[in-house]
Amino acid sequence: QVQLVESGGGLVQPGGSLRLSCVESGSIFSINTMGWYRQAPGKQRELVGTATSGGSTNYADSVKGRFTISRDNAKNTVYLQMNSLKSDDTAVYYCYARAFIGAVYWGQGTQVTVSS
Repeated sequence: QVQLVESGGGLVQPGGSLRLSCVESGSIFSINTMGWYRQAPGKQRELVGTATSGGSTNYADSVKGRFTISRDNAKNTVYLQMNSLKSDDTAVYYCYARAFIGAVYWGQGTQVTVSS
């Protein structure tokens, strides 16, 4: 059974930083893409950013220049470094993984709250 376990969420003041981590385990299929989505109250889940096993990254316009995704393929881990956080970044952040065969997996979510 595939598991994606997130950590690192919490409460931070506007302008602050947080780093999320997500560890994948249990997949018998090689993982191509890992990344992050988020869902704010009353809104649809939206892309934050993704990174392929080859190192290509993709970001939502709203986080470009502030968030950075990185991967440690040897540890099956993806990170999300979030800087210059705004109240609009408040959401549940979900880890995402997609295998080369197309199977998609989700983490349970971690809350990020940006508030003074």
